[in-house]
Amino acid sequence: MKKCNLKYILVEKAHISKFKSSYEALLNYDTLTVEHNDLILFRLHWENVEVSLVLNDRKEKFEKGKMTTSMSSESSSEEKSEELVDVRLKHCLAYVLHTSGTTGIPKIVRVPHACIVPNIQHFRVLFEVTHEDVLFLASPLTFDPSVVEIFVALSSGASLLIVPTSVKVVPSKLAAVLFSRHRVTILQATPTLLRRFGSHLIKSTVLSTSTSLRILALGGEAFPSLTVLKSWRGVGNKTQIFNIYGITEVSSWATFYRIPEKILNSTLKCELPVQLGFPLLGTVVEVRDTNGVTIQEGNGQVFLGGRNRVCFLDGEMTVPLGTMRATGDFVTIKDGEIFFLGRKDSQIKRHGKRLNLELVQQVAEGLQQVESCAVTWYNQEKLILFMVTKNDLVKDYIFEELQKHLPSHAVPDELVLINSLPFTSHGKVDVSELNKIYLNYINLKSECKLNGKEELWEKLHHLWKSVLNLSEDALKIPDESLFLNNGGDSLKSIRLLSEIENLVGTSVPGLLEIILSSSILEIYNHILQTVFPDKDLTLSKNHAMKRKFSDVTQEETSGKSLHQESVVPLHCDNEINAFIALSRGSQILSLKTDRYLTKLGHCPSDLISQTDIQIRESLNTPPLIGKSEDPSCVVEVSEEETPVIRAEKMEFRVRWRSDTGKCVDASPLVVIPAIDKSSATVYIGSHSRIMMAVDLYSGKLKWEQILGDRIESSACVSKCGNFIVVGCYNGLVYVLKSNSGEKYWMFTTEDAVKSSATVDPTTGLLYIGSHDQHAYALDIYKKKCVWKLKCGGTVFSSPCLSLIPYHLYFATLGGFLLAINPATGDRVWKHSCGKPLFSSPRCCLQYIFIGCVDGNLLCFTHFGEQVWQFSTNEPIFSSPCTSASEQEIFFGSHDCFIYCCSMKGHLQWKFETTSRVYSTPFVFRNHNHTNEMLLAAASTDGKLWILESKSGQLQSVYELPGEVFSSPVVWESMLIIGCRNNYVYCLDLLGDKDNEVQSLEYT
Repeated sequence: MKKCNLKYILVEKAHISKFKSSYEALLNYDTLTVEHNDLILFRLHWENVEVSLVLNDRKEKFEKGKMTTSMSSESSSEEKSEELVDVRLKHCLAYVLHTSGTTGIPKIVRVPHACIVPNIQHFRVLFEVTHEDVLFLASPLTFDPSVVEIFVALSSGASLLIVPTSVKVVPSKLAAVLFSRHRVTILQATPTLLRRFGSHLIKSTVLSTSTSLRILALGGEAFPSLTVLKSWRGVGNKTQIFNIYGITEVSSWATFYRIPEKILNSTLKCELPVQLGFPLLGTVVEVRDTNGVTIQEGNGQVFLGGRNRVCFLDGEMTVPLGTMRATGDFVTIKDGEIFFLGRKDSQIKRHGKRLNLELVQQVAEGLQQVESCAVTWYNQEKLILFMVTKNDLVKDYIFEELQKHLPSHAVPDELVLINSLPFTSHGKVDVSELNKIYLNYINLKSECKLNGKEELWEKLHHLWKSVLNLSEDALKIPDESLFLNNGGDSLKSIRLLSEIENLVGTSVPGLLEIILSSSILEIYNHILQTVFPDKDLTLSKNHAMKRKFSDVTQEETSGKSLHQESVVPLHCDNEINAFIALSRGSQILSLKTDRYLTKLGHCPSDLISQTDIQIRESLNTPPLIGKSEDPSCVVEVSEEETPVIRAEKMEFRVRWRSDTGKCVDASPLVVIPAIDKSSATVYIGSHSRIMMAVDLYSGKLKWEQILGDRIESSACVSKCGNFIVVGCYNGLVYVLKSNSGEKYWMFTTEDAVKSSATVDPTTGLLYIGSHDQHAYALDIYKKKCVWKLKCGGTVFSSPCLSLIPYHLYFATLGGFLLAINPATGDRVWKHSCGKPLFSSPRCCLQYIFIGCVDGNLLCFTHFGEQVWQFSTNEPIFSSPCTSASEQEIFFGSHDCFIYCCSMKGHLQWKFETTSRVYSTPFVFRNHNHTNEMLLAAASTDGKLWILESKSGQLQSVYELPGEVFSSPVVWESMLIIGCRNNYVYCLDLLGDKDNEVQSLEYT
């Protein structure tokens, strides 16, 4: 109120007390005796009144502003003073308004007479306005183009037509009023307002041969394509059409361009964009690059201004004459002509590529069957195209046409037919209303209930064929058919997911990953668990049904384990045991182990030290010392597990294998106590619900514990070393005593937990994600959840902790990468990658890396800025792994290659395997050559690959008798990994010398 120097205010009698109590401390006022219809008039006095601003930063900004002004005035005697325009000067302002916020942050804009008058003067001349013209007041008084419309008419003696809102909202009525009854000659409008008439009405009335309209000036939004514009014009139409451009912050218009008659009358198809044209009177237009340098060619952001084309924004009291304002609009300059590319906020990242929403709209609008359309980025997850069509039966045709004319990352997820486009009072597309329409559309589709399992199976087959572009007459789809093997890709998987969820009327947790990795029968079984949870389901042999999260048995809460053998005494919770913990991706947690690491050959200076805590994310394993600890305990190996290649440099030998009862998709956790490395333990779970602890050297079972459902989460060790933490399909996070397997605590989430926990070595907190779309911070010692954060999608992968800066990174199947404050759970930043993220983020000192199902490896700074992306040919489920020097990144792809990239995103080498690479590679030191670094990786066909990390040269390969989705972990000369033949394996990596010595032991 003070900024506007408000003089009077009307208050309803019923709110007098509230008004006085709210503003008594801020305002001096008189109560006038004028009363009308229960309203009381107050006169306000602003002299000597200091308004306390609510936000401290706003107050500080105001104080800094006063200081700057004071300093400027002091220095003006020494330097040439800057010319300023002062809002406090009498008769300075013409009007004050608020921006709508549809194209940026809402602002208060105070417009001087000197800023807006040049617009009025120029348009009078440009449009050759006379007293015979009729202008339509298309804009509301809250939208600054209305000022131009009003005063161009009044200053020219022309007529100004004002139409009731009830007429404006009915296109047929509005067209009749404007062009039949009142014969409007000049129309300034947004493209959306024009589109609402529909192409038929535009061609037959607005832009007909006999129309009264002389001038059509379109602005406020992206200009329609020339192809569409020409299709709107009737034969022989003579209306002059202008593209006008501007922003409210430099009220109102800045540039104009008249479309040449030659182009409008041409019969040739024109794909050229329409240029912004020439500056209006007193206006300066600049295009600047990302460094703020004015450019004459290329891409940049538009800046607008001019000596007197200056407005006051928000709390500004003085502004230098000639101030240039950033517009947020990006353009390209070609041969001196400026072409609009799109607004900053209409540029989205989808499938790893930048996309301008206006491109999708223009292509759709150019299709013959589309009357008008609008595009939204719904919940930053789905690209939705809303269409007003000439025929209700053209949805499939339009989708096919869009696929022909748009790149794959620009094809909408869904097409929604509507009767007319909703628009705001300013004549722009009402995005919030479109989102409501889409929500209603989803709810309406969900009301179509399925009659039973058989109908679901039939409709799933239909959707499968539709999404994969298979003929409906095609043969029956085999039960074991895989989506990716039948022409599916990440884009089509999203479409199939959307269609299935629309069909069943609810979200199906975990379905996307099933689509991308399992057969159609397993997809069907997974959907059944959500849609018909209480019915007796026939599942495939490899697919276990989820249990209800509340269904925790007495055995689960009793803490009883099947086998308990106390190997290491359980110390009190606050005592930290010295140990090393190894997990997938060469991740090592090392606590209180300086002397131990030195003894084993590690250099403590290689580790990042922080208050007696060392974190190392790339492991240099020590050389193998001596022979195997207990060769007599080695399990006999069957003939089917013989090496497929006997490499000269290295050979695999199975040390032991342990039967878990079902598939082992989890990756091993290896914990080596400092006091006695011979008691090192492997912790791993399987689909059998069994979590087990196995002696690393002998393969002897130490303990096993039955959990509530299948286990795909990899275990994590607590800071003290006394507990093992693992997630489960039943939605529970289990905390087990590491020496016995006894259940210490269980934390309940709302859906399956496949994410693996990460420990914070500074606080002891455990971080983990769930399919319920939340990230959790757990204090296992106090048995409580410290914080919980909704992440905007299922959290499948594992979090990654960075100590400097202190960030926690989570990724979701909704395509979001989030940086979180580990202490508070507050979101630091969020980036939409556009496609699901199954890969776990991995951070180093400078960057964060993550793989995406669109086939890209993405690199970000710790501040959320994308640095680069590296493209493979298929989805990336494998998590990145960095080298010890943090100079290389290793990862696998579904295109069957293992990749090595530099920190700048340049390919160093790639190695072709024989199948998809789902697991995470592991970098380790060759125990025969301490200076040589090797890379262990697995492909899904069961092959284990050992490569030289610098060159990618093959050292050895070994084939397990089952598929492998587990990731390898290497300690000394032993590689540990899970297999889908129900076993966890420990294999010795033998060099030439080792082979000679140990060959006798295996005979």
